[in-house]
Amino acid sequence: MTNIHNVTVAGGGVLGSQIAYQSAFKGKKVTIYDINDQAVAAAEERVKNLRDSYKHDISATDEQFDAGLNNMSFTADMAEAVKDADLVIEAVPEKPSIKHDLYQNLAKMAPKDAIFTSNSSTYVPSTFAADTGRPDKFLNMHFANQVWLYNTAEIMGTDQTDPKVFNEIVDYAKEIGMVPIVLKKEQPGYVLNTLLIPLLEAASYLWGQGIADPETVDKTWMIATGAPMGPFAIFDVVGLRTAFNITKEQRGDNPDFKPFLEKIQKMMDEGKTGKDSGEGFYTYPNPAFADPDFLKA
Repeated sequence: MTNIHNVTVAGGGVLGSQIAYQSAFKGKKVTIYDINDQAVAAAEERVKNLRDSYKHDISATDEQFDAGLNNMSFTADMAEAVKDADLVIEAVPEKPSIKHDLYQNLAKMAPKDAIFTSNSSTYVPSTFAADTGRPDKFLNMHFANQVWLYNTAEIMGTDQTDPKVFNEIVDYAKEIGMVPIVLKKEQPGYVLNTLLIPLLEAASYLWGQGIADPETVDKTWMIATGAPMGPFAIFDVVGLRTAFNITKEQRGDNPDFKPFLEKIQKMMDEGKTGKDSGEGFYTYPNPAFADPDFLKA
């Protein structure tokens, strides 16, 4: 058993809310912190909306789900959120400026012994280690979307991370029902996204350049590989804002990706931000790619 009992998740977006609830579902006391009351209310709603998924996907009962909810609190007060934290999990947007500022503020407010981890999907921990004020207690722990179902936790430290802290996070991942994926050195994208990002970028290019529509791309991938969903369905699950931010940060200066960014921006302006909003490339809760006829001629 670890000594991690009180957990703060900084950022209550799509994945942050899932990480927080999964931890609470497994018995941890969890606080979600977000930037303002509106963001906090949205996070609370996201968490409550996980009920049907937990019941359908892992046969959780209402009583079990409610027990997880009872382990949670929500606040826009950072000092309040981290005052008792044994672990702080950062899950804010993939913008370095936001993360640098967050860690510098957390460093002043969190207990000196608190471990910090980042759920960053693209940035290695050494990028922000100095900001934390505790580089020996800082590492990355990256979750896949729909954490209760796709239960990996990719764990990556720096050459400054204390091995005991690293091992404690490996054990923590197990405690909350994850399979730890241990990386031996820093790698942008870890294992999962090192494999996945080239697929998503190829799909972005095909749609952005008008070569094929999203359903055609997804259908091709699903038929040819047997995958349960294609890249545009994955974009919906991840959230279009995340897809936009990562593409802009990684490929924003590449003209080949400008049309994709413009199209995604238009969708977001129309309120189509992915599965979380009920519509992205597909409409939910019954997306076309889940229909058995989707793969037929």
